[in-house]
Amino acid sequence: MEKTLFPGYTIGPDAYDDIAAVCPAYGKTAAVIGGKRALAAAGDAIIQAAKAAGMEVIGPIWYGGEASRENMDMLRPQIEQADMIFAVGGGKAIDTCKVLAQETHRPFFTFPTIASTCASCTSLGIVYHPDGSLREYSFSKIPPNHIFINTQVIADAPDIYLWAGMGDTMAKHYECTISSRGHVPAHSDAMGIALSSMCAVPILRWGRQALADCRAHTVTRELTEVILGIIISTGLVSNFVQVDYTTGLAHAVYNGFTVLPSTEANHHLHGEVVAYGILVMLTVDGQFEERDKLYDFSRSIGLPTCLADVHATPEDLAAVTAKALAGIDVRVFPYTVTAEMIVKGIMDLEEYHKARSVQ
Repeated sequence: MEKTLFPGYTIGPDAYDDIAAVCPAYGKTAAVIGGKRALAAAGDAIIQAAKAAGMEVIGPIWYGGEASRENMDMLRPQIEQADMIFAVGGGKAIDTCKVLAQETHRPFFTFPTIASTCASCTSLGIVYHPDGSLREYSFSKIPPNHIFINTQVIADAPDIYLWAGMGDTMAKHYECTISSRGHVPAHSDAMGIALSSMCAVPILRWGRQALADCRAHTVTRELTEVILGIIISTGLVSNFVQVDYTTGLAHAVYNGFTVLPSTEANHHLHGEVVAYGILVMLTVDGQFEERDKLYDFSRSIGLPTCLADVHATPEDLAAVTAKALAGIDVRVFPYTVTAEMIVKGIMDLEEYHKARSVQ
């Protein structure tokens, strides 16, 4: 069995100061790669901290705008002289660097500039086609060597990413507890499943306040706790549990919606659509009390609760369900998930939404 390594992390407004203590042990030269906005927000501070630690820097380099094989191929010749990769930005930028580092056998360090997914903590990479539709999962047992979380950079980022990140985070708890239902999990899986409550409880407790604090560009305890939930708790659960427990019907629904041109055209974020997928999943699973609690929370902060919120219609569901069931997300589930089951869950949720909207 392959060994999964668990990363350390530094969190706070001065997180980049720890580059000197952590990174030189892995080599002398770092390629700094990320998104354009991420590099504008944090690139100078990261590069200055690396140079102050006596390191050489290649870049900054734009990752290409999509976590695609094409962009990874574009980046390969640019990192030939690098001992390590500094991945800067959100989920797609970090996944691009992550898969590139894993496949070229380089250590890598993540510098999340938004709290939108757990990508900066996990070993799993998600690869897309250039048009934004899902291509494949890149499976690896190698997570980042260290995560540098500058909370002020995240507080200064657009709050929409934290907003969407809370949806993606909550999914981890509900998906892994449903996917593992009826199993007797091994130690690592059991640890991850037990930890998964930390992906939902802090969000429901502090999420509204954290979002308000992010909008005020203020680092607070509530915002820090939610950032840790999104990046660290969820990432560790993903690293602990087997891949069939780390995903489920909520992500299958998300993957389904990636085939709709309206998803990309309206800039719907990963965690935003996953939040909607949780409501569908809990409806399908008959967890109505829990569904209603999450519905209220999602509605209170504007996360999607119906098809119109994700710019979709019932006529889109054939394409959505075909894509949702084409992947691995529900191959391990307490029951066989069918297209009809997903459609019924979505339409039942539509009826519930209509009833709640007239109250």
